[in-house]
Amino acid sequence: LRQATVLQLTAIHEIGEKMADHIIKFFEEPQNNDFVEQLRLAGVNFEAVQALDEDGRFLGKTFVLTGTLPTLSRTEATAIIERLGGRASGSVSKKTDYVLAGEEAGSKLDKANKLNIPILNEEEFRKMVE
Repeated sequence: LRQATVLQLTAIHEIGEKMADHIIKFFEEPQNNDFVEQLRLAGVNFEAVQALDEDGRFLGKTFVLTGTLPTLSRTEATAIIERLGGRASGSVSKKTDYVLAGEEAGSKLDKANKLNIPILNEEEFRKMVE
């Protein structure tokens, strides 16, 4: 991370140019590097660990949940998504891969339709998980 370029950082999901610039500026300050080194010496592990169950079929995919699902709670659906390598987000954007929609879905569903993002109901989602 200390030697990362703006291009490398912006390739990471949800890091834009502004955030990348802030990260680079952070590591340009000697006291920040000293602090990170103190944390490392104290035993903080900075390695990215991604423990995936099963096959990681949702790796790199972003889901947005909206409405009330028939049998799954949001917590359960989010756990399934994360277990398979995906990520649940609270808002729809052009970076959203799927919207999982239940009853009384509102503005998130409308926005997903405008952006041509695939909409899944719970049954379709369960088939993807099987």
